[in-house]
Amino acid sequence: MIAFPDEAAGCPLTGIVASYTPRLAAFAAEPGFVAAVDQHAAEIRERLFAQGPELMPRPLRRAELTDYALGFLDALAEVGWDQPVGYDYAVDRLTAICWLVHQNGLLDA
Repeated sequence: MIAFPDEAAGCPLTGIVASYTPRLAAFAAEPGFVAAVDQHAAEIRERLFAQGPELMPRPLRRAELTDYALGFLDALAEVGWDQPVGYDYAVDRLTAICWLVHQNGLLDA
């Protein structure tokens, strides 16, 4: 099972950010990784905002991204996913969650 700090409190975002922020440094050298993470972030935003009629995206809410992350982590646990040395779909998606947290200041006090 994939466990991150604060997951017991219902918020895995702190652990995801701690684990995946170092991968953001790869953006400078790996444009393919940047593109993959950007596509994942766009899909996450679309999923979280699909229920509204707004033409302009509204601010991302911590609770929504937390719920999404919990569901994604549950799905990874169900299939017995282990983090690879390189990149795969799950690493790209978790890095996108981390990137969205940073971009939106979701862990700022």
